Amino acid sequence: MTRPAAFAAAAILTASVAAVSAQDWTQWRGAARAGTTSTFAAPAAWPDKPRKVWQATVGTGHASPVVSGPHAFVLSRAGEDEVATAFDHQTGKQVWQQRYRAAYQVNPAAESHGKGPKSTPAVAGGRLFTLGINGILSAFDAATGKPIWRKTFEGEFDATAPDFGVAMSPLVDAGSVIVHAGGNKSGSLMAVNAATGTPRWQWKGDGPAYASPVLATFGGTRQVVTQSRSHVVGLAAADGRLLWQIPFTTAYDQNIVTPLVVGDLVLYSGIEQPLTAVRIAQAGAKWTAQPAWRSESVPMFMSSPVAAGGTVFGLTHRNKGQFFALDPRSGKVLWTTRGREGENAALIAAGDLLLATTTEGELVVARRDPSKFDVVKRYTIADSPVWAHPVPAGRGILIKDAEKITYWSF
Repeated sequence: MTRPAAFAAAAILTASVAAVSAQDWTQWRGAARAGTTSTFAAPAAWPDKPRKVWQATVGTGHASPVVSGPHAFVLSRAGEDEVATAFDHQTGKQVWQQRYRAAYQVNPAAESHGKGPKSTPAVAGGRLFTLGINGILSAFDAATGKPIWRKTFEGEFDATAPDFGVAMSPLVDAGSVIVHAGGNKSGSLMAVNAATGTPRWQWKGDGPAYASPVLATFGGTRQVVTQSRSHVVGLAAADGRLLWQIPFTTAYDQNIVTPLVVGDLVLYSGIEQPLTAVRIAQAGAKWTAQPAWRSESVPMFMSSPVAAGGTVFGLTHRNKGQFFALDPRSGKVLWTTRGREGENAALIAAGDLLLATTTEGELVVARRDPSKFDVVKRYTIADSPVWAHPVPAGRGILIKDAEKITYWSF
């Protein structure tokens, strides 16, 4: 496949997934895990203030909500329990709630982030899958909340979570739940049976980082791509075989950014590390990740980029937070904002718009423009920092702040 054809094929695949998923936002960064949706019902004119349809205090945590059918799901913490809650996303009526004991001692360096879970749940096949801050993996009946199975991974690794708590979000694929379990010294990127929790395959080559895996197809082979503690890796989705890996480390082992797949390129970054693109190719039985370009000016710390309309949009941690646009084919930076946007921003591309929640408690609505940063509106949507992604649901947006979940209509 030629390079332009590879980009076109990726765009068609993204569009088809978005079309099939309709309004559902079933996992980390949406159905395709790419932070994009084509079905968001934007208002004809954005109001001066959004309307608060409902709000519920659910407890601490930065896990993003997910939506499947009429229900919104969120994972949070209340005291020493982790709590999974289902709401009617239009009315805010609680449908069910389940909690389990999950005592956790937060690392002093991460105290400001709290003890709440950071991993976004996933919904598939009538089940809700959650991964708690200390590595408890659970499956619930999505309709009733009935627990189906649970794995704690105690005794399997040196620890059940890395230094700053579990942040990777589970990926559901072909009847398997894919997670990276373990701690700093040992771990396993694994697939377990979604119905029973029994292992299907494991790769024990590195411990977990804080990034979340994505699925990509290169040369006809479906792959799980992620950042581990000290690498960027591609595994065969069918059996977990390591196909390729790139050494990659950041200060204090904080590999956080979810890799972005654009055509035959994988883009990755980390704190004070350039945004880098590698081209994945196969020669015989050997896979390679060949350097394509590096951009020193837009490193990313915790914010993961999105690709839409042939452009990559993101937030670099430079100058206390700058939004940027970049050409993924060349690595050329097209524009950056002045800075001071916040410590972090969670971006999604919704049709011809960018929606970003920030640690300043803002929702930024901007046009998806490769030539300039064109802000439509800025809304205050929380009185606390917001780390979770905005989640489109019906004609509004779900926001999880430090303690509450709110449904805003525009």
